[in-house]
Amino acid sequence: MQDVSSLVTQAREGRPRAVARLISLVEGAAPQLREVMAALAPLAGNAYVVGLTGSPGVGKSTSTSALVTAYRRQGRRVGVLAVDPSSPFSGGALLGDRVRMSDHSSDPGVYIRSMATRGHLGGLAWSAPQAIRVLDAAGCDVILVETVGVGQSEVEIASQADTSVVLLAPGMGDGIQAAKAGILEIGDVYVVNKADRDGADSTARELNHMLSLGESRGPGDWRPPIVKTVASRGEGIDEVVEALEKHRAWMEERGVLAERRRARASQEVETIAVTALRRRIGDLHGDRRLSALAERIVAGELDPYTAADSLIEGLKQT
Repeated sequence: MQDVSSLVTQAREGRPRAVARLISLVEGAAPQLREVMAALAPLAGNAYVVGLTGSPGVGKSTSTSALVTAYRRQGRRVGVLAVDPSSPFSGGALLGDRVRMSDHSSDPGVYIRSMATRGHLGGLAWSAPQAIRVLDAAGCDVILVETVGVGQSEVEIASQADTSVVLLAPGMGDGIQAAKAGILEIGDVYVVNKADRDGADSTARELNHMLSLGESRGPGDWRPPIVKTVASRGEGIDEVVEALEKHRAWMEERGVLAERRRARASQEVETIAVTALRRRIGDLHGDRRLSALAERIVAGELDPYTAADSLIEGLKQT
């Protein structure tokens, strides 16, 4: 087993095998995970994280690939996390997003990693925050995180990205209906892809109307732009990059970027702590203390909230 410090050094040098190994340690929650995160902490914090989300079929992978091309023209190193859903039967994933981005596979300035959700809801894999940190510490200037095809409420990407891009496409029934509720509230940039199809203009107009209905912005607040693209031909992608750079500049000027990153770190700490507590509580199944509390609840001697408080106190003392 290669030591963590050596892997981190090699990852900083841009060696893809070392980056892959570090992300595998993260995904597998390996015993070295704490050591990995401690080693990466002082090296991360420089990458611009862009999340891409939208309903299935809107062209997320094609758009991600086109954005990689645009950023590479600028000489930036790009990392891509493409999240695919896991099979409920085998636990595996097709990981087809990486296949669609095969044009960049031989580019040493691009690192593409497919990740399975492993049953985690919200459009991301549970280990995505740590994987983002690996790519950040490995020297990526931009990290593109492509979620699984999400519906109305699976909007976790908003809490993991500096800028969230919501993609829609015409000709997919009521595209706005499919994406409304939660997902229309998280976008910093909206992209109507496949704009060469009939209905692209009306989709953009309807999107603009729906965004204006929920507007409560003051002077100087960010107004999400709507960009029309044909990602398969690279059309409109430069305009998307321009919109992303404008949003980044706006966030930096007003301190929003730092605020979002603090919130992201806070949520990550909370998730790790809650996961650890759940694991400790899970270890109590069959434990005499839990059984005794359950018996008292059934007998009407104790309510479940008081029992839970008692359990928490017991955990503190162990």
